[in-house]
Amino acid sequence: MSTPEFATGAPAPPLLARTREVTDPGDLLSLLPGAGAVMSWVRRGEGIVGWGEALRIETSGPGRMTEADEAWRRTVARMEIDDEVQLPGTGAVAFGSFSFAPYSASGGALIVPEVVVGRRDGRAWVTHIGAGSPGKNSPGADFAGTNYAATVVEHDRPVIVPGIPAPAAPATPGQISYSPGALTPQAWQDAVAEVVTRIRGGEAEKVVLARDVLARAADEIDARHLLARLAQGYRWCWTFAVDGLLGATPELLVRRTGLTATSRVLAGTIQRSAVARQDAHLGAELRASEKDLGEHALAVDSLLEGLRPHCESVELPPEPRVLELPNVLHLATDVVASLRTDVPAPSALALASALHPTAAVGGTPTGRSTEILAEVEQMDRGRYAGPVGWIGADGDGEWGIALRSGMLTSDPHLIRLFAGCGIVADSEPTAELAESEAKLEPMRWALGQG
Repeated sequence: MSTPEFATGAPAPPLLARTREVTDPGDLLSLLPGAGAVMSWVRRGEGIVGWGEALRIETSGPGRMTEADEAWRRTVARMEIDDEVQLPGTGAVAFGSFSFAPYSASGGALIVPEVVVGRRDGRAWVTHIGAGSPGKNSPGADFAGTNYAATVVEHDRPVIVPGIPAPAAPATPGQISYSPGALTPQAWQDAVAEVVTRIRGGEAEKVVLARDVLARAADEIDARHLLARLAQGYRWCWTFAVDGLLGATPELLVRRTGLTATSRVLAGTIQRSAVARQDAHLGAELRASEKDLGEHALAVDSLLEGLRPHCESVELPPEPRVLELPNVLHLATDVVASLRTDVPAPSALALASALHPTAAVGGTPTGRSTEILAEVEQMDRGRYAGPVGWIGADGDGEWGIALRSGMLTSDPHLIRLFAGCGIVADSEPTAELAESEAKLEPMRWALGQG
């Protein structure tokens, strides 16, 4: 694990974080100032966005999330925090993303932005984070200072919004061409068939097989364009961006608010119809599918196995509901748990570490299924299907699973898209390929195709 450092590589001095309530700045994603290092965790217009890099913590290996959590706690212990708002996402915040596999070259990172803008329950705020003594441009500066140029209008009167620049509109990527990633569509179907054979042979109950597709744009890819499109088309998902990884995930690995932990498990999928009446039929078909119900039960059991040691009680409905997304229907189970009070509560990131990987993204049993997928996928997933989200100074936070996502590359015209499907004993390769195509649709649509 790397020692916490500033982007310059210098030893990290204590940070100052100052949060003030501001007039509603409008669309959070529209505030992101450039196509570079932007951060986002937004759903239905609420959440947080950030930019700049006050501090970066990098980790790798099996303990990557635990080590990042420990480094974050040490960092927070040295910070000066002035938070007048006191809501989830105010004060000191770090965005993070971590690799799916423990030995992936992608590792993990927690990034503390220089500026965070958020909205929750009708209130908005700006947080500045930086080092040194309070001064003209530091978090301790006067928030009415004139070096912050952007304004909003309240009651027909311009109001200064501190720390928010006036960004240029995001550029569209132009024409997109697609090519196979690690496996061609036919090779991936062959991989599905191999996994089915191994499952029927008793090696595992379920294996979540991912595939990647390369998207090349005529013009440079501006992450803000994709984020705006995803937030528009997939409002009920969490639109995220951290360290070049971006997407819109429908699956919440864990949220911690005080002593309450919540999760949303998704497993079991069917592609939607353009006809509402047919959608209702498809939803009923999904609820009655033994294959999908079995796959979903494995995912729920996997989550509960990781969550229960930390909890006094866990509540969940007796059967899953159907979650409607613009392109697919999922079986979904929402879990609410009360954390133990006889021991210090684990942070949101520590809970994410305890839960990852669930059967929804790896398989069952965890060890053997992840070995099989590593052999058959013929690629490093990187941070696809790994935890992505944020953590606050008090340990509260939200961590999703990086699904419906893409990873920007060193080539500004190229992004790597991912999709995964749960393979069980009666899976059919052609149906799984069709499901993977449906799961790639959000990112293709975000690029402007469709």
